[in-house]
Amino acid sequence: MDFNGYEDDERVIERKRILSDGDEKTLRPVTFDEYHGQKKVKENLKIFIDGAKSRGESLDHVLLYGPPGLGKTTLAGIIAAEMGVALHITTGPSIEKAGDLAALLTNLNENEVLFIDEIHRLNKSVEEVLYPAMEDFCLDIMIGKGPSARSVRLDLPHFTLVGATTRAGMISAPMRDRFGMIHRLELYGTPDLMDILRRDAEILGIKISEEGLENIASRSRGTPRIAIRLLKRMRDYATYLKKDIIDKEVSDFGLKALDIDEIGLDTIDKRVLMTIADVFKGGPVGLETLAATTGEDPVTIEDVYEPFLLQNGFLQKTPRGRMLTVRAYEHLRLPVPAELQNRNKAAFENLTIESYANNGD
Repeated sequence: MDFNGYEDDERVIERKRILSDGDEKTLRPVTFDEYHGQKKVKENLKIFIDGAKSRGESLDHVLLYGPPGLGKTTLAGIIAAEMGVALHITTGPSIEKAGDLAALLTNLNENEVLFIDEIHRLNKSVEEVLYPAMEDFCLDIMIGKGPSARSVRLDLPHFTLVGATTRAGMISAPMRDRFGMIHRLELYGTPDLMDILRRDAEILGIKISEEGLENIASRSRGTPRIAIRLLKRMRDYATYLKKDIIDKEVSDFGLKALDIDEIGLDTIDKRVLMTIADVFKGGPVGLETLAATTGEDPVTIEDVYEPFLLQNGFLQKTPRGRMLTVRAYEHLRLPVPAELQNRNKAAFENLTIESYANNGD
């Protein structure tokens, strides 16, 4: 099957939400016991929440960051549920003026949770109004203009701000310093994704074997959102094959039809790698040049495709541009250039000499 015409914003393995994720909300766990993965983050949050509840206080502000689709919104909902308070959800770009933020904050009740997704995209003037709200639970608002303008301070209920971002580096230092807890969400392992899929399959009434679970989980790029999306697509393939269970045969057929290989690379990922290998002889190649050659947007390559390729050791960034690694050539079943083999050999020898020197041998 030829899927080269697949639109980028409709990629099955895209981490961002698409239209077919409509029932994602109903699958979200509401307690820590139902939430699989992110063990360290979960354990720490449990302790902090128990402490805040025992003192009758609001929880400190929480910043969650990491790639899309890992469960930041879900964790915000669990925090509110465990605290026994309401959750108010908004996004950074939707808060355009200080008045919008004031309306949100003044409508909160004691100890409630305000979740701001993509918090790094907050307007600078809005962000500065948020500082005293986070620190002193008060809001300074200017009334009037010119000589008659005056500042009015409004007291706010104690609340918890949960901020989520995919780009922690774009959050200003003053904003970051006002969060009492900062947690990074990591990519999920196959066992955790299998637990998530097992729970969601039961909720959706989908029959699936352990082999089917493992097959889907291992190709989901460590992302629950992608895993759930693939589960629903495999359900369609099971119907097509007239089978009432997603087993290894169904999952193999479906994943092959979607052109998703054994580690989760799809047609577009392979096109990026093959372009560097064929056109640029393995690199280095600059981002703009790579984008022009592949017909992709530079931001899309940097934000969507590159992170997974870098994390899995298929690409390396150098001062001169992107380069393929030995692992990329091996995965694409291409001969490794002699220059790359010699470079790796020299690097290994230098590392060995340095290790001996550091050990005093």
